[in-house]
Amino acid sequence: MKAAVLQFPGSNCDRDMAVALRGAGADVSLVWHKDAALPEGVDLVAVPGGFSFGDYLRCGAIAAQSPICAALVRHAERGGYVLGVCNGFQVLTETGLLPGVLMRNAGIRFVCRQEPLIVGTADSPFTRGYAAGNTVTIPVAHHDGNYYVDADGLARLQGEDRVAFRYAGNPNGSVDDIAGILSGNRRVLGMMPHPERAVDPLHGGTDGAALFRSLLDEMAAA
Repeated sequence: MKAAVLQFPGSNCDRDMAVALRGAGADVSLVWHKDAALPEGVDLVAVPGGFSFGDYLRCGAIAAQSPICAALVRHAERGGYVLGVCNGFQVLTETGLLPGVLMRNAGIRFVCRQEPLIVGTADSPFTRGYAAGNTVTIPVAHHDGNYYVDADGLARLQGEDRVAFRYAGNPNGSVDDIAGILSGNRRVLGMMPHPERAVDPLHGGTDGAALFRSLLDEMAAA
């Protein structure tokens, strides 16, 4: 599987993401935000965490206007896989690839800790390595992770089984405890917690590894 990890000024989890993907068996390229095209034959585009463009204006808003994000949208629209984590999730909402918005945490404080999550669905390429309803522990590190979508949008996410992960103890005020959601075709996942920081025992846990293995297994079987 070929994966591209996008890089913006202020990205700080790009190399972590690349290491996690390579550890699962992917061939990974790092792609700068000013590039107008993705590498040939890319299967997955990962949008990593960090503080792209210093989080000015709105988190992810400036990054979403970068040349590479036009290529990202085209990739998603033709059925490619996309994973956006933390700031990457914010970018995906700003591009319109996922519904809703990430607002300032309800407590107006940066949250950085191991966080228990409940797996919302195992019916996606990203989550087949888990069992729906199980609890996993994935680190969070964000100031603007309060996910909001209007009532109609929330009903759609719930009715279409598109909530990938929920917080067991909501750290930021997100509606319906949402920690991660899927696109309508289930090939785009945005989540605030950092699975790439939970793939090695030295991280304090490996519950994120199943997400990367599941994704690569899905692509290998396609």
